Amino acid sequence: MSLSREQVEMVSLLARLSLTAAELDRMTAQLASIVTYVEQLGEVDTSAVEPMAHAVELSGVFRADELRPSLPREAALANAPQQDGEFYLVPAVLG
Repeated sequence: MSLSREQVEMVSLLARLSLTAAELDRMTAQLASIVTYVEQLGEVDTSAVEPMAHAVELSGVFRADELRPSLPREAALANAPQQDGEFYLVPAVLG
């Protein structure tokens, strides 16, 4: 399958991109090579490959949930523009 310049121009209009004639020519060639590559991937026999959600196996992506000491209140409030010694003071947002 090859892409025509008109198809690329239509896609650019849908994407609200204004491309020059040279950019349209360049994008047509680049998108055509991408489509050709994807077509090559379609020729690969994947009948023995189980479908998966990720390309690589993910495990242990989160760190262990360990209890650690928190920042002392005074240190947490030290750089606050306004505070009352216990909480941050912020302008009222509602009414």
